[in-house]
Amino acid sequence: MTVYTFLVNKITVGVLGASGYAGREICDLVTRHPCMELVFASANSRAGETIRAAGRSISLIATDEAKLDSAGLIFSALPHGASASWVQAAAAAGAKVVDLSADLRPGSGSTSCNGTTVPYGLTELTRPLLPGADVVANPGCYPTAILIALAPLLARSLTVKGATINVSAASGVTGAGFTPKPELMFAEVAEDFRAYAVGNEHRHLNEMRAVVSEMGGDNDILFTPHLLPVARGILATITVPVKESLAQPLSLWRELYRDEPFIEVSDTMPSLREVVHRNVVRMSVTTAANVRQPTLIIVAAIDNLMKGAAGQAVQNANVMFGLPEIAGLPA
Repeated sequence: MTVYTFLVNKITVGVLGASGYAGREICDLVTRHPCMELVFASANSRAGETIRAAGRSISLIATDEAKLDSAGLIFSALPHGASASWVQAAAAAGAKVVDLSADLRPGSGSTSCNGTTVPYGLTELTRPLLPGADVVANPGCYPTAILIALAPLLARSLTVKGATINVSAASGVTGAGFTPKPELMFAEVAEDFRAYAVGNEHRHLNEMRAVVSEMGGDNDILFTPHLLPVARGILATITVPVKESLAQPLSLWRELYRDEPFIEVSDTMPSLREVVHRNVVRMSVTTAANVRQPTLIIVAAIDNLMKGAAGQAVQNANVMFGLPEIAGLPA
């Protein structure tokens, strides 16, 4: 089927969990997409309310009222633990599904839906698994930045066996979700900066450990997330012991991601201003001085709602349907 056919007969799209930050971002991207048409958006707690997406008013319905068989593509932005059953029902109704929850990701305990293995949608690294897939598990926001950053070293088996990869990453408050919480109020977040989930038990760790292992890495990950007093964006600083000193480390990243439209490898360290509202991972690499063990420091930046959630979900859907990968996405 050609792209021209899709432009005439658009893919009908439903969004489950449309009232959250990621769900609303998906509605906005779908509404602007040249090959997609939004046919329903659900949100239990806010059913009956109206949200704005791409200048259009969208009425939210209860999830139980969603006609799953009316959509050729469904994005599930439902909470972790609640999404899997709806993904299964949507797939059984004949829709292709991109699941933004952790329910079907590596390390979750279950990566199958209706008896079929669900591919992991870290698009640049798993693209061959996605065309024609019925269900794709969209990665978490932190894992997207961190795994894309680590892949060139893992692909060449350059990480020291058994060594600990240290990650210090900071996220904007939208990463904590839409549910009101006192600690996320403006007066609590503004002019402050703090770590959370300290103790290396963040829920994204299982996902990252599983994928690092699948990519051949034998490493612990010590992950400390922080809360930034900004709305959106993630900046991750990743310290990796490597087997040998590399004269031009950036060349590994440039080689692996040479033809990727949504990966930017920079000579200078990235900042959030360079990635917000864009579906990109921007990163740079430098060699650590004054240490005995050869060590690389990778800094990666993404928009947690775009490349870390909704943007990557649309990117995966484009690949699933054979559309141009960049369709409907801001680069």
